Amino acid sequence: MRRALWVLAVLLSHWRRHRMQFATLLIGLIAATALWSGVQAINQQARSAYDRAAATFGGVRTAMLVAPDTATFSQELFIRLRRAGWPVSPVLEGRVQINGHTMRLLGIEPVTLPADVGNAPRLGASDLSRFVAPPGQTLVALANLQEPEGAAPAISSGAKLPPLRVLPQLVPDVLVVDIGVAQRLLNKPDQVSRLLLGTAKGKPAPLQSIVGDQLQRVEPNAETELERLTDSFHLNLTAFGLLSFFVGLFIVNSAVGLAFEQRLPMLRTLRACGASARLVNTVLVVELVVLALVAGLIGLVCGYFIAAALLPDVAASLRGLYGAQIPGQLTLRSEWWLAGIGISIAGALVAAATSLIKAIRMPVLATAQPRAWQQQQRRWLILQSAAACMVFAIALLLLHYGQSLIAGFGVLAALMFGAALILPAFLELILLVGQHFARKPLALWFWADSRQQLSGLSLALMALLLALAVNVGVSTMVETFSRTFIGWLNGRLAADVYISASDNAQGVAIRNWLRERSDVQAILSGGRAEAHVQGQPVELLGLPDHALYRERWPLLEAAPRAWTRLVPGNAAFISEQLSRRLNVRVGDVLEVPAPGGTWELDIVGIYADYGNPKGQLAVNVAALIRHFPQTPQTRIGLIVAKENISGLIAALQTQFALDDRSVADQATVKAESIRIFNRTFAVTSALNAFTLGVAGIALLTSLLTLANSRLPQLAPLWAIGLTRPRLAAIELTKTLSVALFTSLLAVPLGLLVAWCLIAIVNVKAFGWRLPFHVFPLQLAELVAVALLASLIAALLPMLRLARMQPANLVKVFANER
Repeated sequence: MRRALWVLAVLLSHWRRHRMQFATLLIGLIAATALWSGVQAINQQARSAYDRAAATFGGVRTAMLVAPDTATFSQELFIRLRRAGWPVSPVLEGRVQINGHTMRLLGIEPVTLPADVGNAPRLGASDLSRFVAPPGQTLVALANLQEPEGAAPAISSGAKLPPLRVLPQLVPDVLVVDIGVAQRLLNKPDQVSRLLLGTAKGKPAPLQSIVGDQLQRVEPNAETELERLTDSFHLNLTAFGLLSFFVGLFIVNSAVGLAFEQRLPMLRTLRACGASARLVNTVLVVELVVLALVAGLIGLVCGYFIAAALLPDVAASLRGLYGAQIPGQLTLRSEWWLAGIGISIAGALVAAATSLIKAIRMPVLATAQPRAWQQQQRRWLILQSAAACMVFAIALLLLHYGQSLIAGFGVLAALMFGAALILPAFLELILLVGQHFARKPLALWFWADSRQQLSGLSLALMALLLALAVNVGVSTMVETFSRTFIGWLNGRLAADVYISASDNAQGVAIRNWLRERSDVQAILSGGRAEAHVQGQPVELLGLPDHALYRERWPLLEAAPRAWTRLVPGNAAFISEQLSRRLNVRVGDVLEVPAPGGTWELDIVGIYADYGNPKGQLAVNVAALIRHFPQTPQTRIGLIVAKENISGLIAALQTQFALDDRSVADQATVKAESIRIFNRTFAVTSALNAFTLGVAGIALLTSLLTLANSRLPQLAPLWAIGLTRPRLAAIELTKTLSVALFTSLLAVPLGLLVAWCLIAIVNVKAFGWRLPFHVFPLQLAELVAVALLASLIAALLPMLRLARMQPANLVKVFANER
């Protein structure tokens, strides 16, 4: 034990003499741990929110009985099932508006509520009486408490909620009341949305013998629909975190590699003094683990602040894309801290594995010769190139045979990993060509020395390649999505003014009032209904028969006379994502369950529906109301002369007490949609910047760690007359040259990444595919940014070289290096 402590003290003395190396080692570990743990904290927060939402008073984690057409049904069925011994409990669900804010209203029957409804909040005996007895209570999350507890706010219809009571376990934007109160507020007397199933004590009568085919059983899901929809988003964040983690490990590998090289004489001395190879390597591992533990703790704290900074944008993205409500404050469990420490230690050991293996295998007398390390780089180059070819083969297999989202990301990961592995071989080839065409001695030395220096910079250049390729790929995808999205919005937002009435009665009153106004050129009524088609939840969108929709609707594929065939009501357009999920093409027939029976629809068109997680069928609005009579007729679009829009909106708000959420012009709706879109990709842009910044640090640390080992190559040039500033300029030119070559290689790789994201990942995640566009100006800007980062990273070591004392260069010859 004493000998091990003695060896540890000797090894630690190296860091006292090389504080810059120590700092870069810690920076690499801290950056890797911080970015990875920050992303995992965000994902953990979202998953926790999904679990809470899924278990709120018997969500999808509880078995239930529902109507086949997903509509409400008579509570008489509940009574018949209870009398037959079925342990069911009714729930009524709907949407209400309070001060312009839409919330989910849940009506429950607490007496029959099953005990196994997940982690739903429970009501005690004393609370139960206050909850049920008039006027009752409204359970609400603290985040939604805009009025004092005990107040009774009014909903948009004018009816008042029971007094508010905070229940901390509830998720945001959910109001829970007694089912009788919910039926009154939603104007659905004696109606139920679903029946929760508890555990039966005996064997009740078969379901069909009691209710026939009016209800069907839905088993609980281990994964909610929301979790499935958001899997791609969280997988995308995880991929960025993992990439940043590996880029950080490149810094660690660079620092550890040079430290081992500089400590080789020390290791030889320790071995000569009697320390065994096992003891020395064990102490090296212990040293790494201790450093990783310290850096991991600091990285976790930094990761917490990164997650806290990005969480609002993530929450906005999930809310805008999927309607998921994520709390804005982080709540981290102990598993997150333990996982962060574990990943830091594992990453440090992986980054140092190559150096440890080399130190074990190389003979004692060879360990002090840096040239022995350089000779092995040629073999590693061949092995890396062979490994890259194998990884590319795996990518092709995944591309051909993979069907899942994981396979799509696997193609992307294999492509980038293979490109990183083969980068040194490409750079070696480029530098060899440059050396072949060089004629002057200094030019020949320039290319030859760049080749020799390549082994020390290869990992940092790999990091730069990956970071820039991801930036190019993601930026291309986002810009493509942005342009496509704006064009799609112009097609979908056909009307000049949009109105959302509070109920059907107000909708009728608004239409009658509008018909008397001369400035209204057309009234376009729409509607939406829900159904299940082949087990998939589908939204039915009612379209009015108007020339504006015929001109602007974003059809990707259509049958002849598609719009004419849509009018009678036996045809439909299908969204691209639903078409892919159901494997339905133009000319196929879909059967949609409706209250009056099956509705057969001929598919006459496929249209783009970007950003919508739900599958959608667009049908004629009159036909939709015929087959789904309960469809709310509250959505109204208006065609108005441009100069009259503001006056009409003001008149509507005055006449019908409509707020800004209930009536808006096209420009406002479009601006809000674009704002949500931009915020959705704010997280991606931030992670792009983080990754490129870490790559710049990796290049800086590599150049700093190589600075001392470069002196034997530079001292002879100084001795024959080259000044130190000129030597620094030559070194800077070499660094920028290999950085430029790397950046140029990153551009086609980034475009390939963009294609994978658009044609593989997006299709498997969302079901729709974007057109592929290339933006030359954006590519030039990203290459310029990469070169600027390389210049900044190279300036410090070059300035140190330009100001180096001649005595340090003379020592090279004195030490016979």
